[in-house]
Amino acid sequence: MAPMAIDIAEPLTRREAWKLLPEPTIYPVKDVGLEEYVQQRSDGYEAAKRRADADAVIVIDNGSSAVRAGWSFETNPRLTIPPTMAKYRDRKLGRTYSFVGTDCYADTAARGHMRNAFEAGTGIVANWDVMEHILDYTFVKLGLNGSEGAVNVPVVLTEPVANLAYSRKSMTEIVFECYGAPSLAYGIDSLFSYRHNKGSTGLVVSSSYSATHVIPVYNSKAILSQAIRLNWGGSHAADFLLRLVRLKYRDYLSNNLKLHQSQAEYWLKDFCYISKDYDNELRGILDWSGLEDRERIIQYPYTEEIIIQKTEEELAKIAERKKESGRRLQEQAVKMRLERLLKKESELEYYKSIQTRIAESPKKETKRLLDEAEVKDEAALERQIKDLEKTIRRARQKDLGNDPEEEDEAPDFSLLEIPDEELDEAQIKAKRQQRLVKSNHDARARAKAEKEAEKARVAEEARLEEERRTNDLENWLDEKRAARIEALAKIKERERLSKDMGNRKNLASYIRMKSIANLASDSPTGAAAGGRKRRRGGGGGDEDDFGADDADWAVYRDIAVNRDESDDEEREENPDVQLKGLEELLLQYDPTFTYEDTREAQDDWSKKMLHAFERGPRPFDPDSPAQRHQIHLNVERIRVPEVLFQPSAIAGLDQAGLVEIAGDILTQRLTSLPNMSRDDFLHDIFLTGGLTLFQNFDERLQAGLRALLPAGAPLRLRRATDPLTDAWRGAAGWAGSSAWRQAAVTREEYQEKGPEYIKEHDQGNAFAPSS
Repeated sequence: MAPMAIDIAEPLTRREAWKLLPEPTIYPVKDVGLEEYVQQRSDGYEAAKRRADADAVIVIDNGSSAVRAGWSFETNPRLTIPPTMAKYRDRKLGRTYSFVGTDCYADTAARGHMRNAFEAGTGIVANWDVMEHILDYTFVKLGLNGSEGAVNVPVVLTEPVANLAYSRKSMTEIVFECYGAPSLAYGIDSLFSYRHNKGSTGLVVSSSYSATHVIPVYNSKAILSQAIRLNWGGSHAADFLLRLVRLKYRDYLSNNLKLHQSQAEYWLKDFCYISKDYDNELRGILDWSGLEDRERIIQYPYTEEIIIQKTEEELAKIAERKKESGRRLQEQAVKMRLERLLKKESELEYYKSIQTRIAESPKKETKRLLDEAEVKDEAALERQIKDLEKTIRRARQKDLGNDPEEEDEAPDFSLLEIPDEELDEAQIKAKRQQRLVKSNHDARARAKAEKEAEKARVAEEARLEEERRTNDLENWLDEKRAARIEALAKIKERERLSKDMGNRKNLASYIRMKSIANLASDSPTGAAAGGRKRRRGGGGGDEDDFGADDADWAVYRDIAVNRDESDDEEREENPDVQLKGLEELLLQYDPTFTYEDTREAQDDWSKKMLHAFERGPRPFDPDSPAQRHQIHLNVERIRVPEVLFQPSAIAGLDQAGLVEIAGDILTQRLTSLPNMSRDDFLHDIFLTGGLTLFQNFDERLQAGLRALLPAGAPLRLRRATDPLTDAWRGAAGWAGSSAWRQAAVTREEYQEKGPEYIKEHDQGNAFAPSS
């Protein structure tokens, strides 16, 4: 049988569809810690002594993210540590401890004293005490721990492009004066990486931790005069990502969790990528379809709340115990009420017996009987008896289920019409009592009448409302729609005021605090001052005449204005209840108004893009500790890496993007140089540095350059074999060569020509005198 139309399943809503999604992949948060203890190894130094002097060189890639050190005759660096140091003094033991690199994380006290050798966001050494500790640690771990403390092996150090002369001078002094190295040579890390990857002529794009450089190289020599730097690197990207996450979860998450830049560096490395078409991908990245694949969920540690689940039998027992307890309480209440009633009845019998005895006894016994009953006079005894009879009568009416307010007989108000001159003292007191009873009686009667009138008014309004709806449905619906819009406006205004309550700068708080401060000041102004000055101090001039003038008390009226206004608002009908009632009527009688139009549906998580941005395609349970300690990355995955290509539009950095920089060098700067062909550089666009490891980095750069170059230009991009460690390998391969021998500054040359003396070579910076 062919399927019928009614057999076609309706499409699922987002509220229902999330249940069909697979379980999300949760990534635990990563942070820097002590990976392993680095053993001191002297085998490298022993091997260096067996070699010729020119073949054994210590190579240090002095980067702002990691310091890599090793021997030039080895293929990999032996040591990789962050450029950090921690020093603190234990006052109990009287000892000072120093930690370097990841060893800082081995001690909790050392973490609070960590310092970095480099200035934040740059590749320039700013803390030379930390730098010296790092070099000490490096040489000791490489086995150079002799009794004299000297380093009798040549040293090769990397440095950033256009390194400051003062920074190079300080490093030279430390290497020669503190360690006594026989020679020292500097080189640019990205050029060493290019050399290691067999590059000769091309454009080196180095995007590292502190900055991004674009350097043209011709016949293995860098043209540094045409190099351009973009002040954006891995540290800036991690800091930007961390600020975006804190802004995203500003309400509670960033205050409850410890967010660090080192964690953001792992997010950057593990989850971020370059978008091939940023604008189009950004436009649809928060679409509910496929959002579970585009987001990454990071889980922070939390304490699981243990909830003991009870069985159905246990729940039934608990309910039965509650029911039995309620029944016992009711029985106890009935018993106590009966005991009170019996006590009142016994008191009534006693007072009546006293009244009977007074009537039967002579007058001289009346005083004694009244004192025995602890009443003042016979009138008081009469009132006591009437009050007890009334109390007993009301209690019995209540037990029978009747209205206890109903009175069996009208009160006696006979004395109210008689003038006081015709009454004795006892009758005047009775008249006052009757006046109070009459006031209470009239008030109850008025309240009952008002209650009946209100019921009648509500019934009449309901009748008129039903009549208007029946006779003129369209206008009635228009009124309800307008009332609904007004209720929504009230709710939004209430939410705005609620958020503004914590703002001390709002107008209402400003007026109140100004009035209070004016009242409490030594020299008030305005109404509180009344045009007078109060003096404080010694002598007989201390006078505080506040309140003598009626205008002084206006300050309290000003302070109470806000409270009166808020009380008036509270007395009005709750706009939430009003809105719900209006929407129920519209749902019942307005065919154009559906559930999707209600405020409940609009506030549903599946309708909000903000929920998709913060929590993904699944509902958020605020009672779940696991979900409260989660971070969702979606837009940030492409937004942060995109800063390399749009620094001004995204991060507010007043610089051109990477494509514009490389395009300017290729199309403008290099064409003006003699004996150089642009196509020679286009054949080899070389990528190195940590940020070039972003997925699609080479494709995005190639697509951007294609748009700037003529059609058919021979554009070719390639990435370093290992963008992180090839700089060290290139420096190790350069050390011991003839070019290194010519570029190294010996100790004798240092002593003769000073610490600012350098030798220019193909892999290093040009000489720039310090200012």
